[in-house]
Amino acid sequence: MPPETHILIFAKAPRAGLAKTRLIPALGPRGAAALAERLLHHALHEALGADLGPVTLLRTPDDADAWAGIPLPARLATAPQGDGDLGARLARGAAPLLAREQRVIVMGTDCPGLTRNRLRAMALALTSHDAVITPVADGGYAALALSRFHSTVFEGIDWSTPRVAQQTRERIHALGWPLSEQPPLWDIDEPDDLRHLPEHWEECTT
Repeated sequence: MPPETHILIFAKAPRAGLAKTRLIPALGPRGAAALAERLLHHALHEALGADLGPVTLLRTPDDADAWAGIPLPARLATAPQGDGDLGARLARGAAPLLAREQRVIVMGTDCPGLTRNRLRAMALALTSHDAVITPVADGGYAALALSRFHSTVFEGIDWSTPRVAQQTRERIHALGWPLSEQPPLWDIDEPDDLRHLPEHWEECTT
């Protein structure tokens, strides 16, 4: 059994015009939001199902109206992401936990292939590595697991570009941390990515 690992899920409210905006040309604002909500619930279900430890949803915006009517599991903790770029928000979430010598996985909600078994494999790999990355085909990463903290892992990264995963690897290697690389997955960000949705999700795109 993997050691206890706190999972932090970073998500936008699945609202039309706010979430999955790059999919609007294919799905329309409401369709893109509906898929965002499906991806959110999938990520929550898999993270809780991994049974690794606490799971916290870090929300943006932290506005009750934005999240009204979106059912969330009772055993899920929630907190605001706060201000700053993605790196600042990831660091803000992970640093306090890692300072208490807890293990952490940070993840988004864009990757339906990031299942509970994948999360367990990442947590298990942390027993012999300081960092574990699950990259995605567009050059980013679906999840990053850490057993220690250093701000450079998150600072100055070219977020939302194909350089994210490689820059993160370079920062980790520069720190001398052992890094485990998990098999790559697909994020669902652009219309062409919709072909990588699970077959039983077809109703999300019609």
